[in-house]
Amino acid sequence: MGRLFAVDAAAASSAAAAAALNGAVDWWKDVNDSPMWQDRIFHALAVLYGIVSVVALVQLIRIECRVPEYGWTTQKVFHFLNFIVNGVRAIVFVLRRNVQLIQPEILQHVVLDMPGLAFFTTYALLVLFWAEIYYQARAMSTDGLRPTFYWINGVVYAIQIILWLVLWWKPVRIMVILSKMFFAGVSLFAAFGFLLYGGR
Repeated sequence: MGRLFAVDAAAASSAAAAAALNGAVDWWKDVNDSPMWQDRIFHALAVLYGIVSVVALVQLIRIECRVPEYGWTTQKVFHFLNFIVNGVRAIVFVLRRNVQLIQPEILQHVVLDMPGLAFFTTYALLVLFWAEIYYQARAMSTDGLRPTFYWINGVVYAIQIILWLVLWWKPVRIMVILSKMFFAGVSLFAAFGFLLYGGR
């Protein structure tokens, strides 16, 4: 009798868990299918990116007012790129529905991918900054760091442009996936730089 009760309790527990899971899936489906929820989420993201963009601009202006004699330092360029990247992303989130209507479709990919590429450049610049500090602290030459930074960025942008051109020439779904995978790999590469120089 006790064994039967345990089996019934386990079955009831499984049924309750399945019902809860179905409820969660249904909730997500409702949110995902609702244009109102999508608009709210994208507008909230636009506000957040806009705030980050404004903070970066304020920081850039603050640094420029404090030390204008140094020109465009790595720190100033970093804040400027953050301002641009986050500002463009905020605009893209606000105009999301219009971006989805851009024709030819390749322009949609360019508009959506360019902030990501600029984001890569921004954080590659941060890695460069950390690498320069690391090398200078160890009394090592930093002569090769900036050319490497430019070279890596040039290669990344060239490959992405080639992928866009191939996608424009032959719009195949696999090319879109390949382009996204390339960008994921580039982001992983930037994260590796963070781990290498940011953790030292």
